[in-house]
Amino acid sequence: MTSSLADTAFAQRPLKTDLLGVGQQAKAAAKTLALAPTSQKNEALRAAASSLRAHIAEILNTNAADRKAAREAGRPESFIDRLTLTEARTEAMARGLDEIAALPDPVGEVIAAWERPNGLKISRVRVPLGVIGIIYESRPNVTADAGGLCLKSGNAVILRGGSECFESNRAIHACLVKGLKAAELPETAIQLVATTDREAVGYLLEGLGGAIDVIVPRGGKSLVERVQKEARVPVFAHLEGICHVYADKAADLEKARAIVLNAKLRRTGICGAAETLLVDEAGADRLLQPLVVALIEGGCEVRGDAATRAADPRVLPATEADWATEYLDAIISVKVVPGVRGAIDHISKYGSQHTDSIVTEAADTAETFLREVDSAIVLQNASTQFADGGEFGMGAEIGIATGRFHARGPVGVEQLTTFKYVVRGNGQTRPT
Repeated sequence: MTSSLADTAFAQRPLKTDLLGVGQQAKAAAKTLALAPTSQKNEALRAAASSLRAHIAEILNTNAADRKAAREAGRPESFIDRLTLTEARTEAMARGLDEIAALPDPVGEVIAAWERPNGLKISRVRVPLGVIGIIYESRPNVTADAGGLCLKSGNAVILRGGSECFESNRAIHACLVKGLKAAELPETAIQLVATTDREAVGYLLEGLGGAIDVIVPRGGKSLVERVQKEARVPVFAHLEGICHVYADKAADLEKARAIVLNAKLRRTGICGAAETLLVDEAGADRLLQPLVVALIEGGCEVRGDAATRAADPRVLPATEADWATEYLDAIISVKVVPGVRGAIDHISKYGSQHTDSIVTEAADTAETFLREVDSAIVLQNASTQFADGGEFGMGAEIGIATGRFHARGPVGVEQLTTFKYVVRGNGQTRPT
């Protein structure tokens, strides 16, 4: 299994020349995909899923080599977790492709239609964005998710993964190419930049001579900051995942305990992991100590305010910086706040508009939180780790967007489309 873009080619020609060629190939492929019938795209997705399952041993072997190199480079365990593929995670990638195939095709959907008094019939119709560039780090599953979502939404995609998962990405990409071949779609519809040269990122951010229509970064804060600063094309992204769980005075304790532990500790290295627990001061006598003890006994370091430190001597002092820190590790900051208004104010000041959850049995309090917290995803009585396109029924996602234009929250097939207006007339001309 090899990449369709050979490393030798990149070594023999100037990098920018090669990448400009990649862009032109993607642009041509996008025209074909935009017109491809749903059945043909679904055939490619299902064939790619079958190929992933057929090559699972090879994928896991290449991933083991990537993990070994990452450990030798001194990468932290939270990083290794994001990099790791298992049989279950590989099967989840394959299942994700099958689920994307089962989704309704957004391309060609009539979003709205109306008729004007002069007889013009106007409709707003979904169309693909064109060519999407994905720049990502340490998450090889993004290769399959992004490739599948772009394919279903009729977009060509150029994937630039991190050097730490280079071999894993190549193995997964080869399975996607097999799917395209099986459906007789252009192999260049899903391309993987076959070099670890960091200069490639700069060329992608320039747009490859107008070939790229949208950039989506998936990675750490430094990568996303660079993309947002340097990109000359639109960007779908979130900078940080500073996610909160607020335990209201009307919270069910056992429900709160389960949600807090899952939100923080299920997978600490993902963007939907909770980084701060807020506890209503009116319910602190009942809620604070049990929740802190559960976190500490679960292996989590707790950093808290004075009230939290008083609840358990094992709690470390929290600094001002802790409230604005995305740990991506088994560390959480805990603060007692004056009710739902205090929680909303804290999230407004320190949050990243990603995902925030309230635990309460009081419907009116929940509605206040859900209405006033200005985040891409808000939840009641559920873990922040549901911030995932697959969990939203989207099959998968390219990422979470926290911006206000075009896409917000999980970026799935619908979010990878734009629209055009189709106007049907019968000889109408506009009066002078």
